[in-house]
Parts: sequence; structure tokens; C-alpha cells
Amino acid sequence: MKPSTGSTPPLLSFVIGGAQKAGTSALARYLGAHPAIRLPHSKEAHVFDAPTFDDAATPRQIDARYATHFDTTDAIPAPLYGDATPIYLFHERLVQRLARYNPALRWIILLRDPVDRALSHYHMERARGAEQWPLWPALLLERWRLRGHRDDFSERSPLRHYSYRARGDYAAQLDALYRHFPAHQVLLLHNTTLRTQPDSCLAQVCAFLGIAAADDAPDFAPVFQGDYPRPGRFGPSRLLLRWLLRKQRRRLQRGYRITLDPG
Repeated sequence: MKPSTGSTPPLLSFVIGGAQKAGTSALARYLGAHPAIRLPHSKEAHVFDAPTFDDAATPRQIDARYATHFDTTDAIPAPLYGDATPIYLFHERLVQRLARYNPALRWIILLRDPVDRALSHYHMERARGAEQWPLWPALLLERWRLRGHRDDFSERSPLRHYSYRARGDYAAQLDALYRHFPAHQVLLLHNTTLRTQPDSCLAQVCAFLGIAAADDAPDFAPVFQGDYPRPGRFGPSRLLLRWLLRKQRRRLQRGYRITLDPG
């Protein structure tokens, strides 16, 4: 897939493409402090997953949609522009759109234990008032709630709000990503590494993007730590999720040799 021809390269050089609730906000804040990096004012531009996105749009037209998300008065001659919208990894159609837009795009992917990720996602939706079901029914009803909404990107789509288990199927998402982008354009990071070694993790990201690390380290204070009770490692909620996500965890380990332990 090739983008439309033109003399000006696409605006975006990279995306922090997921996974949701895996530390993307923290990484975006740390990376956004770098003088050569520009990220959207609101962190997540949601351009490629917008319900109004036109699949026939050219890179120039897509860049025009992005223009409102950045400060265009910039003293840096050629900053690197990126986006940090976690849903981009979740759906192959979005990956295809990004591949058509810029085949040279670099992807930064954060992975988190899918059990912890699902619990964090659920409690976020509860806090927002979008989720009314208790945890267990919400998990068990997910398949039926998402039925018929696989390609629904509307604001209130169940796909956005109730995909607690589906977003933890990292192997399927990585399979889709590697169908459209070569491995050397993808950097996989563990959420635990970002939390425990943020300085070395940020240095790794800068090297991946081809820029020198900033002279001054950013504030590595925690970002968006959810205020909800954490079930014990062998608590019933965690055990239920481990059972529900057993196949996804197995595929990730077999296909990518990645084992994600609870944080």
C-alpha cells in the first residue's frame, strides 16, 4: 500500500499506538518534554479512528485534520510529529489506514499484563459512568455486547468502551500490525519496564526515533494511577480474567515469546 504521491512527506513520523491502559499517557508525557518531539495538545488526536474518517483521503488531507492538534508556530526547524492514540493498534482497519498514509511510520507499542489491563479499563469506564454492570457480568457479557460493532467507531460504540478482554489479545493485534509494517519499524515495550526504569525506556524510544536523548530528564512522576481496589494475585476477579484470557496469553507466548506478568 502506497500513499498518494506528493513532494511533502506525511506530517506524522511515529505513533504511540497502544495498548490502552498500558502506560501510553505516561510515555507521551515523558516524550512530549523532549524539545524535538511534538505530540497533540490532548495526547490522543483520534484522527484515523474518527467516525468521519474518509478512506479516500490523501496524506495532505489527513495532515490538514492533524493541523489543529499541534502548535504550528515552532522554533524547531524540523520537529518529529507523533500521535498517541491507543486504539490504533486495536483494529486492523486503523493499521491499514496508517500504512496507506505513511508506510515509513514508526510504531511504539506498550504491552501490559492483559488481566491488569482489563481491570484498569473496566474501572475507568465505571468512573466515567459508561459501565453499569458489575465486573463479572461485564466480562462475561463482552462478546454479546460487541456483536455487530466490530467496525463501529462511533463515540458510544461498545467497541470503544466494553472491549476489556478483546484489547488484551495482543498476538492478534501484533499479527495485523506486522502484516502492514516491517518489524524494524515497531518498538515493543513492557509497561513494567516503563514504570520501573523510565529513564532507560525513554532513551530506548529516542534511539528508535533516531534522536538524541534530551539533556534534561523529564519528571518521571506516575501518570493516571487509577484509584480502585486491586484484587490479590489469587483473588476471584483476577483468576476469572486469567481463565477468560488464557488463550490470548498462550498465543502471545507461543507466537512472540512474550510473557506478561502482573505489575
